[in-house]
Amino acid sequence: MISDPDFFRNFGFELEIEPVTPDFFIEETPSRNFLDADFQVLEVPGHCPGSLCFFSRPDQLLIGGDVLFAGGVGRWDLPGGDVDLLFSGIREKLFPLGDAVTVLPGHGPPTKIGTERLTNPFVS
Repeated sequence: MISDPDFFRNFGFELEIEPVTPDFFIEETPSRNFLDADFQVLEVPGHCPGSLCFFSRPDQLLIGGDVLFAGGVGRWDLPGGDVDLLFSGIREKLFPLGDAVTVLPGHGPPTKIGTERLTNPFVS
């Protein structure tokens, strides 16, 4: 998406982007070090292809991006979105991390996995 200047235009969005070529790709892995902090990298597509979440097990903290929100989930109706992948990724990859895990979403207030597992109307 970031290397194709017409990607969003092909879906009717009038966005002017400067195409870039990534230096490297981050892939799902049990452990990756970022600036001396270890994170499990989880690929949870659905909001967009290749969407990633970063989990710090010692801190019980998930940096969730636009995947899971307090009472909501990321949009799936934009180019590359897929509702089934999003919902299954949340249930199969995020919920098993544990109810006490704090989620820092890309928008809005923090939440807990347990709260969302029990009350989120999209995936509960």
